[in-house]
Amino acid sequence: MEKEKYYITTAIAYTSSKPHIGNTYEIVLADAIARNKRLEGYDVYFQTGTDEHGEKIEIKAQEAGVSPQEYVDTVAKQIKDIWDLMNTTYDRFVRTTDKNHEKVVQHIFKKMYDKGDIYKGEYKGLYCTPCESFWTDAQLANGKCPDCGREVQSKTEEAYFFKLSKYQDRLISHINTHPEFIQPESRKNEMVNNFLKPGLQDLCVSRTSFKWGVPVDFDEGHIVYVWLDALNNYITNIGYDVDDTTLEFKKFWPADLHLIGKDIIRFHTLYWPCFLMSLDLELPKQIFGHPWLLSNGDKMSKSKGNLLYADDLVEKYGLDAIRYFVLHEIPFADDGVITEELVVERNNADLANILGNLVNRTISMAHKYHDGVIEKTSVSTEFDAELQSKVLELGKKVKEKMDHLRIADAIDEIFNVLRASNKYIDETTPWILAKDPKEKDKLKNVLYNLIESIRVCAVYLQPFLPDTSKKIFNLINTDANTYESTTVFGNYPTGTRVNEPEILFARIEIEESGN
Repeated sequence: MEKEKYYITTAIAYTSSKPHIGNTYEIVLADAIARNKRLEGYDVYFQTGTDEHGEKIEIKAQEAGVSPQEYVDTVAKQIKDIWDLMNTTYDRFVRTTDKNHEKVVQHIFKKMYDKGDIYKGEYKGLYCTPCESFWTDAQLANGKCPDCGREVQSKTEEAYFFKLSKYQDRLISHINTHPEFIQPESRKNEMVNNFLKPGLQDLCVSRTSFKWGVPVDFDEGHIVYVWLDALNNYITNIGYDVDDTTLEFKKFWPADLHLIGKDIIRFHTLYWPCFLMSLDLELPKQIFGHPWLLSNGDKMSKSKGNLLYADDLVEKYGLDAIRYFVLHEIPFADDGVITEELVVERNNADLANILGNLVNRTISMAHKYHDGVIEKTSVSTEFDAELQSKVLELGKKVKEKMDHLRIADAIDEIFNVLRASNKYIDETTPWILAKDPKEKDKLKNVLYNLIESIRVCAVYLQPFLPDTSKKIFNLINTDANTYESTTVFGNYPTGTRVNEPEILFARIEIEESGN
């Protein structure tokens, strides 16, 4: 039987500079969702990559004394290296400077032009170079760019425009009939009230004031503007072309989830659907605008001096500690906050005290009392049923949270079972049972229940803490790591000998964190 497909994308990272931990959060979030879907049995295709064109890149390259291509090659490698460092399992890392992408973007532009959806005109407006966005006077915030707060410049140039207005009613109808299309709900309300109700303005889709971009091949001097170039990466890289659509495209499109930062939700929920309607293609099933990870209460930026980088944090605290922090500490719809003090606090409270302590205590007791051999017996305690019930309910609870992209809540469900397992140790008092030979079988069963609970939690931790899960499976000497293996309590083979204990997460003293 053929597996059901699941196509997930991140936004493609802009190659203006090295990505900070706020940028990196998105790829880790997408990875957790993709890993979970694979474990659920889906045929997952997970795409990420880099957005490499635009005036900003041209300026940065000039300042660095290199060509734009050399500049983006360097930054794209930095981005890919960090994505790999974070142990993310993307299937394809795309670049908008790939020749096939550029060729198909040209075909798309010409098709829209031939259809009458793109027309030539003149643009007069206020332009923000860092955001590569045009604004009207009414849209400015205190005379500055409403997105980044920087100065805007008045610009006039010949340009091509896309008829967004033509597709407005159809887009409103789609949003109304597909409540899951834009999530969270607050982002949908923002798009409808601030942009759709006042009416969509036709969109500038070419520029003549710079050269670094995809040329409009039928009009020399025009460059395809960033959003028509970048957004189409979601289809150009899975085999779409205007006259020659591949089997891969037919299999994976429409995307099941575009995972993006809330700051670019406008482009993905207004421009992108209208582009797809112009191409007569299905719309993605869901666009999720995730919140930001703030540093010292602000969005991270070089000018604010509050940047934190994933590679520095991983070197200092370990990969899974950082994966855990960004996945657990950012709510579904509200911004999260990162500081090194908070990373240390979460490492100590959750990873060392709850997870690491449970695994270490249990394996140590198994070696101390039964030479590391875990045996299931029929002698139960009054506390067994409650623990087993919590363990058996875990899969359903995690699935419910993950289906609604509530990743932090899914992790909480797992840690609730880990807490219950620690409580079970206190309730059953194995150290007291060990003193009474008559309680030998009861003690064996207590240790079995604990190991089985740890195994099931490790199964569900795999999308979030993949390295740690592998270590746990190795420690308890099992390869029973599928979701299917958790449907009954007792799939850990009786008579298995666990390996010697090791510290999964060491406590970090605050002064060691460098703060």
